[in-house]
Order: sequence, then structure tokens, then C-alpha cells
Amino acid sequence: MEHEKIIVGLDIGTAKVCVLVGRLDQDNGLSILGVGQTPAEGIMSCKITNLDKATHAITRAIQQAEETSGIDIRIANVGIAERHVKSTIHRGSITREATDEEITVADVRKLTHDMYRTVVPPGHEIIHVIPQSYCVDYEPGIRDPVGMTGVKLEADFHIITAQTRTINHIYKCVRRAGLEVDHLILEPLAASLSILSEEEKEVGVCLVDIGSGSVNVGIFHDALLCHTAILPIAGDSITSDIKAGCQVMNYQAALLKDKFGKAIVEQAHPHEVVTIPTLRNRPPKEIGIANLARIIEARMAEIIELIHTEIILSGFQDKLAAGVVITGGGSKLQHIKQLFEYVTGLDTRVGCPSEYPTPHAVGDLQDPSYATLTGLMLAGLPPTPEQAAHQHVVTAMDAATLAKRDSKAAKKGGQFFKKILDKTKGLLIDDYEV
Repeated sequence: MEHEKIIVGLDIGTAKVCVLVGRLDQDNGLSILGVGQTPAEGIMSCKITNLDKATHAITRAIQQAEETSGIDIRIANVGIAERHVKSTIHRGSITREATDEEITVADVRKLTHDMYRTVVPPGHEIIHVIPQSYCVDYEPGIRDPVGMTGVKLEADFHIITAQTRTINHIYKCVRRAGLEVDHLILEPLAASLSILSEEEKEVGVCLVDIGSGSVNVGIFHDALLCHTAILPIAGDSITSDIKAGCQVMNYQAALLKDKFGKAIVEQAHPHEVVTIPTLRNRPPKEIGIANLARIIEARMAEIIELIHTEIILSGFQDKLAAGVVITGGGSKLQHIKQLFEYVTGLDTRVGCPSEYPTPHAVGDLQDPSYATLTGLMLAGLPPTPEQAAHQHVVTAMDAATLAKRDSKAAKKGGQFFKKILDKTKGLLIDDYEV
């Protein structure tokens, strides 16, 4: 066991809280050890609204994962997805003193780390800084500047921010449950690790994770995450429409959607019905499958239109050679692939997590609803040989680690001194080193 590493992912969703435990052996082989899953409490639209209830749900999921895996869990990668997540592009630059020497890893890290001081809207924090392309002495389009010579090093960065209040609530609940957060990771970024191939990311692909409380959109091109968006309309919206349209209870609406729902009306038999119980002393209610499909298609088409609009606004509409990959619990809706292709005009497939050895007691995790959870666990894996050859390029995870480290140091010194230090660093940027 001394050569094996335990990796844990924690997904705090609107419908459920899940914990996945994996083990990495000395040959970099990954196997699943255990999983914990409980209904979410105190969480609405992927946002924690009741700290005590959310903590209780996280604790129960952790206990289940510990029982099935036999592992004492102490640290985890945690996902974040809430409607106030923002995605913007900023340019940063540094002027090097050693102009006759090659650009080093330290120079790249210094440039990336400095972007965490980018001014963001009040009440928001930067969670990821992802380099897009570099520029050395005004020569653009450089993927890896290390080893080159030049005075001025610049780069365009994809900066992702989230509400400070949401981040604080996540940390509080996780710590109250007895865990520490290793990395706080944007869920579309995590899901991409378990769903997308490197080829798809290279030629261009839009990942759509349809959950209960939100739809997470991530657009990749040239192997980079180029655009993200969180849409606050998802599976729960469809359930609410069914509840109102069929005049049934909420849990019945959810069951109707999952078992009999179809995303295209033409695929439903016009005379097929399902009978469900109603209130006491009242006759059972008959629900037409075609009518159910009509409700689902109307709302699902609206959601896909919003996703398509997001793709158009990103500027990558004509750069998605791999089309759309849908995942998450909402992607299991019958005929949703065809509806996506009809509305967007893009090739679409449903993505499931890659297969890893899983004990029988854990169950089958080859399910789109486990995409983000699996990705959160995979975020703890060491780099592949190809990635190891370019470890000097700062990744989102490297940047997150740097930010987390500095955040802890800042809290020790107090927020007042942090502001003063940031202002001083801004004036002395060329003398500042990570």
C-alpha cells in the first residue's frame, strides 16, 4: 500500500451527493474501491442553501464510501457548478531581466500566478486560470514558450470565477464533514477528463453536462478549454413542467420522466398510457405517453436552444468538428441525441465514463450521471507520458494549487495585509517571483 495512492472525488449535486474512491498502484493502474451516494439536502440549483443539511448529506455519502472501500477518507477533489460562474479572456505579461537566457518554467509560473490578481467583480473569486496561447516579444501563437529567448512574455488566459459565498459554503460543509478540499474544480472541466478524448478536444467539441439543477457547458478547441457556461435550467425544470401539466406529485413527475419520458413527440405512441395512483379515495390517473413527450420536448428544446445560443456567442460554432457530447443524468432521456442534432445541426453522442475495474459491491459506474464524479477522481491522477514531457506548462490544476496555497497564507496574515501586499506586488511585478 505504500506505493499506492488513494484518490477521492466529491460531487455535491442538486439531486444527490456522491463520493467515489479510487486507488492508483505503482504501475499507474486505477481501480475503483468504493462509492457513496445519498439524496441531496440543503442544496438548490447546485448551490448550498442550508449548511447543516448539506453537511449531513455529505457526511452520509462519505460514510457509505468508507464502508464500501474500507478506506478512511480525509481529502477529496470537489466540484463546483453554479449559475454565477463566469468565463472571460484576459491578457497578462511580464518583462524578463535575464534577456539572454531561455524562458524557464519559473517564468511561465510567474506569469500564470500573477493572473490570480486580475480584478474580478465584487463578491467573486478566481477558481481557474488556464493559459490559451503565448506571445514572446510580440510573436504570437506559441503553445509552449519554455526554451525560447525573449524579453517580454505574454499570454491570453481563460479566467473562470465563481461567487465567493458559494466557494466558502462548499469549504465549510466539506470541512464540517471531516474532509479537506484538495482541488476545487469546475465541473465541466472535471467531466471532460472522463468523457472526452484528446482528439475531440483538439478538433473542437462542446461538452454538455445535463444535471438536475443546472446544465454545464464546456467548449474545447486546440486541446484547450476555451469557453464555459452554467445554465440554471435543467432536469428539475422538466420535472416541474410534468408536475404542472399532468397534475401529479413531484416524485411521480420525476418517475414519469425517467421511465417513460421521450424527448421527441413523434417517437411516442399516440394511444399508449401509463396509470399512476393519486390521492386517497380517488381513482388512478391515466397519463398519455404522447402528452408526456409533448411537455418534455417543449422544455428540452428550449434548453437546447439556450445551449446553442451559448455556442454561437462563444464564437466556436464553426470550429466543433467533434460536435456535441452530452452527459449527466439528463442525457439518459430517450431520443435526446436526435433532438440535439435537430436543434443545433451538430453531430451528437452520449458520453459515459471510461471503464475501470470496479468491485461488484460498488455496482456499474458506466453511466452518464457519474461523468463528473469520475472526472473529479481522475483529476488526482499523475500526468501521462505525453503530459509529463511538457510538465513545465502550467495546467489548471497547477494554478489551482498555487492559488490555494496563497489563499491559506493570506488568511493567516489577515485580509487587510493581503490587500496591501497585492497592491505592492502590482507595483513591483517585475521583481515578484513565485
